[in-house]
Amino acid sequence: MEISALYHNCRPAGELLPQEAAAFDLLEELGIPYDRVSGDPADNMEKCAAVSEVLGTPICKNLFLCNRQKTQFYLLCMGPDKPFHTKDLSHQIGSARLSFAPEESLWELLRCTPGSATILGLMNDTDHRVRLLMEREVYEAEYLSCHPCICTSSLKLKTADVLEKFLPHTGHDVTVVDL
Repeated sequence: MEISALYHNCRPAGELLPQEAAAFDLLEELGIPYDRVSGDPADNMEKCAAVSEVLGTPICKNLFLCNRQKTQFYLLCMGPDKPFHTKDLSHQIGSARLSFAPEESLWELLRCTPGSATILGLMNDTDHRVRLLMEREVYEAEYLSCHPCICTSSLKLKTADVLEKFLPHTGHDVTVVDL
């Protein structure tokens, strides 16, 4: 897998997809510094592990979930090596029968494609239909790593900046869960 050098506060050169450009624009607007690498799509956790080594922090596993009726949506940010058991999570958030949400809903609500789901996609959820869930270790970590709405780049952000600048801007709260 090809991965670029580490860049500080520098978006990729050339034309960006609209959702990726919007992510970088918002980080700049909010004054949130970031480190970035780009390269081949890091669309699974094995590829993300190689990117994590360059960034110096693990990339979050982001799962886009919904209830059986597909009326409640959740973005779960968790550590890359944490096992995911729907029963444990369902009980904590008071929702029965969680499953992976349809790809169409991922695009409609977060403007992300499969393999690119990210906390930064919440900037597109202006109706606040997605509830953010963060696994406790990710929530308490100094840094958070994620994609800028496309999996050909990966970012390292201070978790405090995400919690204190980004989420207040989007109007989303976070629910901390234990997995």
